[in-house]
Amino acid sequence: MPTGKIARETVYTITDLPARAASPQVISQLARSQWGIEAVHHVRDTTFSEDASKIRTGHGPENMATLRSFAISTLRTAGHRGIASSLREVSYTPFTRPLNLIGLS
Repeated sequence: MPTGKIARETVYTITDLPARAASPQVISQLARSQWGIEAVHHVRDTTFSEDASKIRTGHGPENMATLRSFAISTLRTAGHRGIASSLREVSYTPFTRPLNLIGLS
């Protein structure tokens, strides 16, 4: 929750960027973009137990991550905010509800 207070924090990072390209603005942008990736991974892992997946060979892990992200994105686009509860709701009518969400029925 934003309070309007301004704070200063010193963060030390290691990068392979040249010194001229590693401005504080560039470093902070890179760090913030990583937080976005971690937020999506957190939802995939807590909802689909992605880190416990036994799929480890070939393109399987990437394909499953894409499918999980597609499911999350589709639910959010349809206005759902709680992904786990939305998946349960969709599972009650598994032969029609998922198709309705992507406009195929």
